[in-house]
Amino acid sequence: MLEMIDLTQTLDKATYEQQLHQYQTQLRILGYYLHQQQRPAILAFEGWDAGGKGGAIKRLTERIDPRGYIVYPIAAPKGDDAEKHYLWRFWRRIPTQGVMAIFDRSWYGRVLVERVEGFATEEAWQRAYDEIRDFEQQLVDFGAIVMKFWMHISQEEQLQRFERREERPHKAWKLTDEDWRNREKWDRYEQAVEDMLIKTTTVQAPWTVVAGNDKRFARVQVLRTVAERLSEELNINASPEHLHELPPLAAVVPVPEWAKAEAKELGIGLDGTIQPHTEKSTKKKTGKGTAKSSAKQADKQTKQQSKKQGKKKGKADA
Repeated sequence: MLEMIDLTQTLDKATYEQQLHQYQTQLRILGYYLHQQQRPAILAFEGWDAGGKGGAIKRLTERIDPRGYIVYPIAAPKGDDAEKHYLWRFWRRIPTQGVMAIFDRSWYGRVLVERVEGFATEEAWQRAYDEIRDFEQQLVDFGAIVMKFWMHISQEEQLQRFERREERPHKAWKLTDEDWRNREKWDRYEQAVEDMLIKTTTVQAPWTVVAGNDKRFARVQVLRTVAERLSEELNINASPEHLHELPPLAAVVPVPEWAKAEAKELGIGLDGTIQPHTEKSTKKKTGKGTAKSSAKQADKQTKQQSKKQGKKKGKADA
């Protein structure tokens, strides 16, 4: 299956930026309707090391309301997670209705790294295919929209990315000894990926294999897939040419009469601009200003008189 993926596909910068903007706009709107229809969405990202999972997730979430999604970076289980069923920690992270949960690596670790590295017995990882299909079917029955992505790159492209990471201090932290060791087991991982794709793709929880050698092409493919799937599930056409057909994302709140009156009194327009004072308001302000000035002057005179009287009294006592 993987060898059928055309990794030579590319996008030029201008086309990439145009399509990126288009799909990010759609996803922002679809995120709103996901909340309105109270449908949870679950996106699982798997792929080769340096395959572009993080970059795709960043572009996917860049313009979505941050209250509408959560990203879970998944590492090896520790503590309580390691002592319980491998799906337990993922059940705990299932999103509430109306929220999108994005998993940077997922429950598929059981049939990938745990299989290849020997962390799970053959009986355990073989059984996991059925367990995962049942798990995802329960999510679908709950109303979740499930999407799964395999970020695919060639072995040669991975090597180039590893070497670039080594050369750049701000990215070197991403590269570990484990990444290099995994490269030595490429063929074994490739077989595990093939088995995973064949045995766990379903109509309602399909896999999308992303051609990832060109980062621009890969990111747009991910965004387009998510936008099209959400549009279908939510029955919303969020393409730019149909935006005028959609209801407003928020109702216009009428300004109460008391606020209008107060704004007028203060000389402030409802659009936030400062309005020129009318003759009436100027007179009022002038009157208030004169009264305050007179009061200050009278207070000053009283203090001066008190000081003079105090001095006279002191001389008389002497």
